[in-house]
Amino acid sequence: MWWSAVGVLVTFTLVILTAPLADAQAPTKVHRIGQLITGSPLPWTLSIMEAFRQGLRDLGYVEGQNLIIEERWGEGQEERLRDLAAELVRLQVEVIVARGAAAIRAAQHATSTIPIVMATTYDAVGQGFVASLARPGANITGLSYLGAELPGKQLDLLKQMVPQASRVAVLANPAAPGHGPRLENLTVAGRALGVQLQVMELRSAAALDNAFMAMAREGADALFVLAEPQLIDRLQGPIVEFAAKRRLPAMYGWRRDVEAGGLISYGPSLPDLSRRAATYVDKILKGAKPADLPVEQPMKFELVINLNTAQALGITIPPHLLVLADEVIK
Repeated sequence: MWWSAVGVLVTFTLVILTAPLADAQAPTKVHRIGQLITGSPLPWTLSIMEAFRQGLRDLGYVEGQNLIIEERWGEGQEERLRDLAAELVRLQVEVIVARGAAAIRAAQHATSTIPIVMATTYDAVGQGFVASLARPGANITGLSYLGAELPGKQLDLLKQMVPQASRVAVLANPAAPGHGPRLENLTVAGRALGVQLQVMELRSAAALDNAFMAMAREGADALFVLAEPQLIDRLQGPIVEFAAKRRLPAMYGWRRDVEAGGLISYGPSLPDLSRRAATYVDKILKGAKPADLPVEQPMKFELVINLNTAQALGITIPPHLLVLADEVIK
């Protein structure tokens, strides 16, 4: 029976020697995901994309090795977004990461089977993207925040920054998702703070100059920019420039507006939301169903103040705001 024992030993040795080789040669699955972005590839949006990629790298995904990202930019055009969403479906991506309400809606129209991750949007339930935050109910999940509750807090911070302000011009796009509830929240806050609001409706980029002239004519003490990605966010440059020229202290929704010279901003951290969107992608690629993944809301809100702009406007920043600020740009 000695030859039988030798045979077993040889077989066992061959198994040991070849097992690592088999593992080394096992193919790594390459995942293909899509990104559908409402806006344009500007420096600040590209930095948000990089935060998403870093989030994926932290989870073990490497582009070109086990991940391909098909990135499509809508340039603020809804018809273009619909075409791009259909293109991503034809490419058979495993997940679509949609950024902004228009992109989410385009992806929702294009597919009811491919998982869609909302990177950020206002009031996902109110816009009909999910049935509820706890139980999304279909192929969409991700991140959403109740933007309707934010303007009142922003106005309060602006009033703390400029206590003497009694007339505040509000730049708003009435076609923006959630516009009605957000403006109502702002109106209620204005009454409580003793602030008269002058709402300037901006329906197109061409109407911006008329809005500026109306603000100058009405003699506003401060400016409140009701952030939204399809129109107003894309007009950052001229809005910040106008506020500086008219010496208007202004409240914005995003850090990047203050980095560009605005006075103050308060809102969710977009890079943080982008990194968290990567965790949804990871879970779905590992087999989770969107309907089983509750929609998360932002945990991190940023108060950012531009000290240089405050000095240029002759504003002394209240000490308690300096303490509260997540960042003071000098």
